[in-house]
Amino acid sequence: MMGILQHHKLYDFTTEKGTRYPELSVSFQIFGKKLYSAPIVLVNHALTGNSDVVSEKKGWWKEIVGEGKLIDLNKYTVIALNIPGNGYDNIFFNNYKDFSVKDIAEIFYSVLAELNVQKLHAIIGGSLGGSIAWQIACLYPSFSEYIVPIASDWKATDWVIGHSAIQENILLNSKQPLEDARKMAMLFYRTPASFTQKFNRTKTEDKLQFNVESWLNHHGKKLNERYKLKAYLLMNHLLTTIRIEEDDLSQIQSKIVQIAVNSDLYYVADENIKTQKILNQKGIENEYYEIQSIHGHDAFLIEHQQITNFLQHVFLIIKK
Repeated sequence: MMGILQHHKLYDFTTEKGTRYPELSVSFQIFGKKLYSAPIVLVNHALTGNSDVVSEKKGWWKEIVGEGKLIDLNKYTVIALNIPGNGYDNIFFNNYKDFSVKDIAEIFYSVLAELNVQKLHAIIGGSLGGSIAWQIACLYPSFSEYIVPIASDWKATDWVIGHSAIQENILLNSKQPLEDARKMAMLFYRTPASFTQKFNRTKTEDKLQFNVESWLNHHGKKLNERYKLKAYLLMNHLLTTIRIEEDDLSQIQSKIVQIAVNSDLYYVADENIKTQKILNQKGIENEYYEIQSIHGHDAFLIEHQQITNFLQHVFLIIKK
Protein backbone atom coordinates (compact mmCIF):
# COMPACT_ATOMS: atom_id res chain seq x y z
CA MET A 1 0.00 0.00 0.00
CA MET A 2 1.47 3.31 -1.14
CA GLY A 3 1.03 6.11 1.38
CA ILE A 4 0.23 9.64 0.33
CA LEU A 5 2.36 12.45 1.70
CA GLN A 6 0.60 13.90 4.74
CA HIS A 7 1.43 16.88 6.95
CA HIS A 8 1.13 17.48 10.66
CA LYS A 9 1.78 20.80 12.36
CA LEU A 10 3.52 21.17 15.69
CA TYR A 11 3.10 24.45 17.50
CA ASP A 12 5.50 26.41 19.68
CA PHE A 13 8.49 24.09 19.31
CA THR A 14 11.76 25.22 20.90
CA THR A 15 14.97 23.57 19.77
CA GLU A 16 17.73 22.35 22.05
CA LYS A 17 19.67 25.44 20.97
CA GLY A 18 16.83 27.68 22.15
CA THR A 19 15.36 28.72 18.80
CA ARG A 20 11.58 28.93 18.91
CA TYR A 21 9.45 27.86 15.96
CA PRO A 22 5.83 29.01 16.41
CA GLU A 23 4.77 26.47 13.79
CA LEU A 24 6.61 23.46 12.40
CA SER A 25 5.21 21.36 9.56
CA VAL A 26 6.26 17.70 9.53
CA SER A 27 5.46 15.48 6.56
CA PHE A 28 5.10 11.72 6.65
CA GLN A 29 3.75 8.67 4.85
CA ILE A 30 1.92 5.65 6.18
CA PHE A 31 2.14 2.28 4.46
CA GLY A 32 0.56 -1.11 4.99
CA LYS A 33 -2.23 -1.80 7.43
CA LYS A 34 -4.58 0.95 8.50
CA LEU A 35 -3.26 2.94 11.44
CA TYR A 36 -4.27 1.47 14.84
CA SER A 37 -5.21 -1.89 13.27
CA ALA A 38 -1.77 -3.56 13.46
CA PRO A 39 1.65 -3.28 15.13
CA ILE A 40 3.42 -0.09 14.08
CA VAL A 41 6.99 0.22 12.80
CA LEU A 42 8.73 3.58 12.49
CA VAL A 43 11.28 3.64 9.65
CA ASN A 44 13.80 6.49 9.83
CA HIS A 45 15.57 7.67 6.69
CA ALA A 46 19.27 8.45 6.37
CA LEU A 47 21.18 11.53 5.18
CA THR A 48 19.65 12.11 1.73
CA GLY A 49 16.66 9.80 2.16
CA ASN A 50 13.02 10.59 2.72
CA SER A 51 9.68 9.03 3.62
CA ASP A 52 9.37 7.18 0.29
CA VAL A 53 10.40 3.80 1.62
CA VAL A 54 8.54 1.45 -0.70
CA SER A 55 7.54 2.94 -4.06
CA GLU A 56 8.56 0.87 -7.07
CA LYS A 57 10.72 3.53 -8.71
CA LYS A 58 12.20 5.49 -5.82
CA GLY A 59 11.56 3.48 -2.67
CA TRP A 60 14.94 3.37 -0.95
CA TRP A 61 14.21 0.24 1.14
CA LYS A 62 11.59 -1.59 -0.89
CA GLU A 63 13.59 -4.80 -0.56
CA ILE A 64 13.07 -4.69 3.21
CA VAL A 65 9.63 -3.07 3.52
CA GLY A 66 6.73 -4.31 1.41
CA GLU A 67 4.15 -7.01 0.94
CA GLY A 68 5.80 -10.32 1.73
CA LYS A 69 9.07 -8.61 2.71
CA LEU A 70 10.81 -8.61 6.10
CA ILE A 71 8.59 -5.78 7.34
CA ASP A 72 5.43 -7.14 5.77
CA LEU A 73 2.87 -4.50 4.86
CA ASN A 74 0.18 -7.16 5.08
CA LYS A 75 0.95 -7.42 8.80
CA TYR A 76 2.38 -4.07 9.89
CA THR A 77 1.63 -0.39 9.72
CA VAL A 78 4.78 1.45 8.67
CA ILE A 79 5.21 5.15 9.39
CA ALA A 80 8.04 7.13 7.79
CA LEU A 81 8.52 10.76 8.77
CA ASN A 82 10.64 13.26 6.91
CA ILE A 83 13.26 15.07 8.91
CA PRO A 84 12.01 18.68 8.75
CA GLY A 85 14.15 20.57 6.27
CA ASN A 86 15.14 17.58 4.14
CA GLY A 87 13.20 19.21 1.32
CA TYR A 88 11.07 16.24 0.28
CA ASP A 89 8.02 18.37 1.11
CA ASN A 90 9.66 21.54 -0.28
CA ILE A 91 10.22 22.89 3.22
CA PHE A 92 13.70 24.26 3.98
CA PHE A 93 15.38 26.16 6.80
CA ASN A 94 17.82 29.02 6.41
CA ASN A 95 19.53 28.42 9.76
CA TYR A 96 20.64 24.82 9.37
CA LYS A 97 22.43 24.81 12.73
CA ASP A 98 19.20 25.39 14.66
CA PHE A 99 18.46 21.69 14.93
CA SER A 100 20.04 18.66 16.60
CA VAL A 101 19.30 14.94 16.47
CA LYS A 102 17.68 15.32 19.88
CA ASP A 103 15.31 17.89 18.37
CA ILE A 104 14.44 15.52 15.53
CA ALA A 105 13.73 12.71 18.00
CA GLU A 106 11.43 14.99 19.99
CA ILE A 107 9.69 16.15 16.81
CA PHE A 108 9.12 12.57 15.64
CA TYR A 109 7.77 11.52 19.01
CA SER A 110 5.52 14.58 19.27
CA VAL A 111 3.98 13.94 15.86
CA LEU A 112 3.35 10.28 16.69
CA ALA A 113 1.89 11.18 20.09
CA GLU A 114 -0.46 13.70 18.52
CA LEU A 115 -1.49 11.01 16.04
CA ASN A 116 -2.38 8.95 19.13
CA VAL A 117 0.36 6.39 18.55
CA GLN A 118 1.04 5.16 22.06
CA LYS A 119 3.40 2.25 21.39
CA LEU A 120 5.64 1.09 18.56
CA HIS A 121 6.67 -2.43 17.75
CA ALA A 122 10.02 -1.23 16.41
CA ILE A 123 12.02 1.79 15.34
CA ILE A 124 14.47 0.93 12.59
CA GLY A 125 16.86 3.06 10.57
CA GLY A 126 20.24 3.09 8.92
CA SER A 127 23.02 5.62 9.51
CA LEU A 128 21.50 8.93 10.69
CA GLY A 129 18.12 7.21 10.92
CA GLY A 130 19.57 4.73 13.38
CA SER A 131 20.97 7.54 15.51
CA ILE A 132 17.52 9.10 15.71
CA ALA A 133 16.23 5.71 16.85
CA TRP A 134 18.86 5.65 19.61
CA GLN A 135 17.83 9.14 20.71
CA ILE A 136 14.12 8.27 20.86
CA ALA A 137 15.00 5.19 22.92
CA CYS A 138 16.79 7.35 25.49
CA LEU A 139 14.19 10.13 25.63
CA TYR A 140 11.15 7.85 25.65
CA PRO A 141 12.43 4.58 27.13
CA SER A 142 9.33 2.41 26.80
CA PHE A 143 7.88 3.83 23.59
CA SER A 144 9.11 1.03 21.32
CA GLU A 145 9.53 -2.67 21.96
CA TYR A 146 12.55 -2.89 19.65
CA ILE A 147 15.20 -0.39 18.58
CA VAL A 148 17.08 -1.48 15.45
CA PRO A 149 19.96 0.86 14.51
CA ILE A 150 21.85 -0.30 11.41
CA ALA A 151 25.31 1.00 10.42
CA SER A 152 24.83 3.65 13.07
CA ASP A 153 25.91 4.97 16.46
CA TRP A 154 24.53 6.83 19.49
CA LYS A 155 27.38 9.33 19.35
CA ALA A 156 29.27 11.28 16.73
CA THR A 157 32.84 10.03 16.74
CA ASP A 158 35.78 12.29 15.93
CA TRP A 159 35.91 10.56 12.54
CA VAL A 160 32.29 11.46 11.73
CA ILE A 161 32.69 15.01 13.03
CA GLY A 162 35.81 15.50 10.91
CA HIS A 163 34.08 14.12 7.83
CA SER A 164 31.10 16.42 8.33
CA ALA A 165 33.38 19.43 8.80
CA ILE A 166 34.99 18.81 5.42
CA GLN A 167 31.57 18.23 3.87
CA GLU A 168 30.42 21.58 5.23
CA ASN A 169 33.50 23.32 3.82
CA ILE A 170 32.76 21.86 0.39
CA LEU A 171 29.08 22.80 0.60
CA LEU A 172 29.88 26.40 1.52
CA ASN A 173 32.83 26.98 -0.81
CA SER A 174 32.55 24.82 -3.92
CA LYS A 175 31.22 26.12 -7.25
CA GLN A 176 29.21 22.88 -7.52
CA PRO A 177 28.67 22.12 -3.83
CA LEU A 178 26.17 19.27 -3.92
CA GLU A 179 28.04 17.36 -6.60
CA ASP A 180 31.46 17.74 -5.01
CA ALA A 181 30.25 16.95 -1.48
CA ARG A 182 28.45 13.85 -2.69
CA LYS A 183 31.46 12.57 -4.63
CA MET A 184 33.71 13.00 -1.62
CA ALA A 185 31.18 11.30 0.68
CA MET A 186 30.82 8.28 -1.61
CA LEU A 187 34.44 7.37 -0.84
CA PHE A 188 33.44 6.93 2.82
CA TYR A 189 30.23 5.06 2.02
CA ARG A 190 32.05 2.36 0.04
CA THR A 191 35.49 0.72 0.37
CA PRO A 192 38.65 0.24 -1.71
CA ALA A 193 37.73 -3.43 -2.17
CA SER A 194 34.25 -2.48 -3.36
CA PHE A 195 35.70 -0.08 -5.92
CA THR A 196 38.22 -2.64 -7.14
CA GLN A 197 35.49 -5.23 -7.61
CA LYS A 198 33.28 -2.78 -9.48
CA PHE A 199 35.82 -0.92 -11.62
CA ASN A 200 39.21 -2.69 -11.58
CA ARG A 201 40.92 0.35 -13.13
CA THR A 202 38.81 0.15 -16.30
CA LYS A 203 38.07 3.18 -18.44
CA THR A 204 34.96 4.48 -20.16
CA GLU A 205 34.29 3.52 -23.78
CA ASP A 206 35.78 6.77 -25.05
CA LYS A 207 38.86 6.15 -22.85
CA LEU A 208 38.71 9.73 -21.58
CA GLN A 209 38.32 8.85 -17.91
CA PHE A 210 38.31 5.96 -15.49
CA ASN A 211 34.97 4.31 -14.81
CA VAL A 212 35.29 5.19 -11.14
CA GLU A 213 35.45 8.88 -12.09
CA SER A 214 32.40 8.52 -14.31
CA TRP A 215 30.51 6.73 -11.52
CA LEU A 216 31.34 9.42 -8.96
CA ASN A 217 30.32 12.16 -11.40
CA HIS A 218 27.04 10.33 -12.02
CA HIS A 219 26.24 10.15 -8.31
CA GLY A 220 27.10 13.81 -7.86
CA LYS A 221 24.85 14.91 -10.70
CA LYS A 222 22.08 12.57 -9.59
CA LEU A 223 21.97 14.09 -6.10
CA ASN A 224 22.16 17.61 -7.52
CA GLU A 225 19.03 16.92 -9.57
CA ARG A 226 16.91 15.87 -6.60
CA TYR A 227 18.37 17.64 -3.57
CA LYS A 228 18.92 21.19 -2.36
CA LEU A 229 21.91 22.82 -0.72
CA LYS A 230 19.95 23.97 2.34
CA ALA A 231 18.81 20.41 2.95
CA TYR A 232 22.29 18.92 2.64
CA LEU A 233 23.74 21.53 5.02
CA LEU A 234 21.12 20.67 7.63
CA MET A 235 21.42 16.91 7.31
CA ASN A 236 25.21 17.03 7.37
CA HIS A 237 25.07 19.22 10.48
CA LEU A 238 22.76 16.77 12.25
CA LEU A 239 25.44 14.09 12.01
CA THR A 240 27.66 16.19 14.28
CA THR A 241 24.93 16.56 16.93
CA ILE A 242 24.57 12.88 17.82
CA ARG A 243 25.68 13.20 21.44
CA ILE A 244 23.84 10.85 23.75
CA GLU A 245 25.74 10.43 27.02
CA GLU A 246 26.69 6.91 28.06
CA ASP A 247 24.72 7.33 31.29
CA ASP A 248 21.60 8.10 29.23
CA LEU A 249 21.70 4.61 27.77
CA SER A 250 20.71 3.31 31.21
CA GLN A 251 17.22 4.71 30.64
CA ILE A 252 16.48 2.38 27.73
CA GLN A 253 13.77 -0.21 28.28
CA SER A 254 13.50 -1.34 24.66
CA LYS A 255 15.36 -4.34 23.30
CA ILE A 256 18.30 -3.12 21.22
CA VAL A 257 19.19 -5.01 18.05
CA GLN A 258 22.37 -3.56 16.55
CA ILE A 259 23.49 -4.38 13.03
CA ALA A 260 26.97 -3.23 12.02
CA VAL A 261 28.93 -3.69 8.79
CA ASN A 262 32.31 -5.38 9.05
CA SER A 263 33.82 -3.10 6.37
CA ASP A 264 32.11 0.17 7.35
CA LEU A 265 34.58 3.06 7.14
CA TYR A 266 32.07 5.60 8.44
CA TYR A 267 30.46 3.99 11.49
CA VAL A 268 33.09 1.38 12.25
CA ALA A 269 31.91 -1.94 13.69
CA ASP A 270 34.35 -1.72 16.61
CA GLU A 271 32.23 1.09 18.07
CA ASN A 272 29.13 -1.11 17.92
CA ILE A 273 30.98 -3.93 19.65
CA LYS A 274 31.95 -1.49 22.42
CA THR A 275 28.30 -0.48 22.64
CA GLN A 276 27.29 -4.11 23.06
CA LYS A 277 29.62 -4.38 26.05
CA ILE A 278 28.19 -1.19 27.56
CA LEU A 279 24.63 -2.43 27.13
CA ASN A 280 25.54 -5.78 28.68
CA GLN A 281 27.11 -4.02 31.67
CA LYS A 282 23.96 -1.96 32.13
CA GLY A 283 21.74 -5.02 31.91
CA ILE A 284 19.94 -3.80 28.78
CA GLU A 285 18.58 -6.59 26.62
CA ASN A 286 20.39 -6.47 23.30
CA GLU A 287 21.64 -8.39 20.29
CA TYR A 288 24.49 -7.71 17.89
CA TYR A 289 24.80 -8.78 14.27
CA GLU A 290 27.38 -7.93 11.66
CA ILE A 291 26.86 -7.71 7.92
CA GLN A 292 29.71 -9.32 6.02
CA SER A 293 30.27 -7.23 2.92
CA ILE A 294 32.97 -5.48 0.93
CA HIS A 295 30.64 -2.55 0.27
CA GLY A 296 31.18 -0.63 3.51
CA HIS A 297 28.63 1.77 4.99
CA ASP A 298 26.24 1.47 2.06
CA ALA A 299 25.85 -2.25 2.76
CA PHE A 300 22.69 -1.40 4.71
CA LEU A 301 21.21 -0.41 1.34
CA ILE A 302 22.72 -3.37 -0.52
CA GLU A 303 22.87 -6.50 1.66
CA HIS A 304 19.12 -6.93 2.04
CA GLN A 305 19.17 -10.69 2.51
CA GLN A 306 21.57 -10.54 5.44
CA ILE A 307 19.44 -7.89 7.14
CA THR A 308 16.35 -10.00 6.53
CA ASN A 309 18.04 -13.06 8.03
CA PHE A 310 19.16 -11.15 11.12
CA LEU A 311 15.76 -9.63 11.84
CA GLN A 312 13.32 -12.44 11.09
CA HIS A 313 12.59 -12.93 14.79
CA VAL A 314 11.98 -9.21 15.38
CA PHE A 315 9.24 -8.99 12.80
CA LEU A 316 7.38 -12.20 13.47
CA ILE A 317 3.79 -11.42 14.36
CA ILE A 318 2.68 -12.48 17.83
CA LYS A 319 -0.76 -13.97 17.55
CA LYS A 320 -3.41 -12.44 19.76
